[in-house]
Amino acid sequence: MGETVYNIGEGPATRVSLSLPEGTAEAIRARVGKREFSAFIAEAVERELRGQVLDEYLADYESRKGPISEQARHGARKVFDEVFAEEGQWPAAS
Repeated sequence: MGETVYNIGEGPATRVSLSLPEGTAEAIRARVGKREFSAFIAEAVERELRGQVLDEYLADYESRKGPISEQARHGARKVFDEVFAEEGQWPAAS
């Protein structure tokens, strides 16, 4: 039996240690409260990972096809969001 692979935003919660500047932690607590702190961090990290996945795709595309415009980049982000929202998952970052 193989190891289960989870995509971004999937799988059971796992406890990790995280260090943040105190000002950042206080700003998060003030915005979302103590109980939603972990969810806020998880959502922020997932957004960052999704952005990196898309950036990697766009960099690969540009290396093969040449530069693309900001309008095309915006369109690609919209398409990625729609496609992966329909599938209910984003692939793991490489």
